[in-house]
Amino acid sequence: MDTARMKIAYVITSRNGKNFWNRIGVAFVNHDGSINVKLEAVPVNGEIQIRDYVPRDESSFRSTRSNGHEEEALAELA
Repeated sequence: MDTARMKIAYVITSRNGKNFWNRIGVAFVNHDGSINVKLEAVPVNGEIQIRDYVPRDESSFRSTRSNGHEEEALAELA
């Protein structure tokens, strides 16, 4: 699969002054520039953030998550 055409769909939720990015699906750019979006969840606020897919080292993400800093790990993608 051509990862340059792959996108990730997130919903951003704010609680207690923090933003939480939750992955809710994927999107793919077609040859004609249109986009197909496949969602596993629907945000209640109606807003979806679609970002380019960025492969990352899974081991560094696990260690970051185990420290309770998921928000910082996802903020690096922004």
